Amino acid sequence: MPQHSSSPRGLRPSLRMGAIWVAVALLAAACSKHESAPEPVRAVKVMTVALGDMGAQFEFAGEVRPQVESALGFRVAGKILQRQAELGQRVKVGQVLAQLDPQDYKLATDAARAQVAAAVTNRDLANADYKRYKELKDQNFISSAELERRDSTLKAAQAQVDQAQAQLSSQGNQAAYTRLVSDVAGVVTAVSAEPGQVVAGGAPVLKVARDGARDVVFSVPEDRVASVKLGSAVEVRVWSSDAKLTGTVREVAASADPATRTFLVKVAIDAQTAPPLGTTVSVVLASLTRGGVPVIKLPTSALKQEANGSTAVWVLDTASMTVKSQPVVVATADGNEVVLASGLAPGMQVVTAGVHVLAPGQKVSVYMQKQPAAQIAPAAAAMHSAAPASTAQ
Repeated sequence: MPQHSSSPRGLRPSLRMGAIWVAVALLAAACSKHESAPEPVRAVKVMTVALGDMGAQFEFAGEVRPQVESALGFRVAGKILQRQAELGQRVKVGQVLAQLDPQDYKLATDAARAQVAAAVTNRDLANADYKRYKELKDQNFISSAELERRDSTLKAAQAQVDQAQAQLSSQGNQAAYTRLVSDVAGVVTAVSAEPGQVVAGGAPVLKVARDGARDVVFSVPEDRVASVKLGSAVEVRVWSSDAKLTGTVREVAASADPATRTFLVKVAIDAQTAPPLGTTVSVVLASLTRGGVPVIKLPTSALKQEANGSTAVWVLDTASMTVKSQPVVVATADGNEVVLASGLAPGMQVVTAGVHVLAPGQKVSVYMQKQPAAQIAPAAAAMHSAAPASTAQ
């Protein structure tokens, strides 16, 4: 029987397939290994730290008010028949502002007048009796005691006349008090009662701002009131215009407001140049201005918050073009910038934009602002105009 021997040729196809599979596996393994991408170089804006002037000015919102504002009301009670004065109206001395119903007071005046007439009649009768008894006394028909009684009766009658006349005068005044008359010249700033309303004596009906000096009234916090001195200069700026006025502090409240814990300050300004009452103004106190003090200032965008709660900035190392975190201490604010108390020195390069995407030791590049298109267009036009000339040569 013939014997079959294994031939090497039968193994070749399987060996080839195994080699192919090994090559595929190696290729897949090579493809699965990705090289780590290099860390991107971020462009940042930087500024050079330098000393600058402190330009902070403490401004307070104020309001123009009269130095004297009187609350006017009737001196007697009654029902308001009419109110002649309106809000914002100018009034003069002696002008009638409102009127109460005077009927009851007129009747009381008539009653007092009748009492005066009765008292005068009694006095005249007592005077006639006294004259008769005096003649009788001269003739020794009566005693001195009787004449003295007649004299006492006459004096009592005269006292009743005086009392009745005083009551008549008082009732006359009460009737006159039913007319509310302005005793000052000024502007009506408030109205508290309307016709038909019954008001009590002394209840405010109108407020009149007296003509003359004007005040700018504003409030100062507790930590600043010690710097506000009487007579100190104040600059007043009108919000609705560019007008600037000067004034002086004339009054500082002795105690703080119980609700706001601020102190009321009044600044006297010239009445001739004063804006209308109620105008909103801003007040700049010269005693609180810090202009001219050399300080280091940074924009608020340069600050970042550390994990421990401290404030820091990114400082650029120009040699390696990397950044490092530098703690700083903020003293106060000056407009849209912050004033540093410590942490930086003049000449340092500080990152002012992009601080929240940086890491310690990260490489950065300084952002250069692109040239505006308005400048590129003339340059391109100049190049095009120069091209034919070079071709001609």
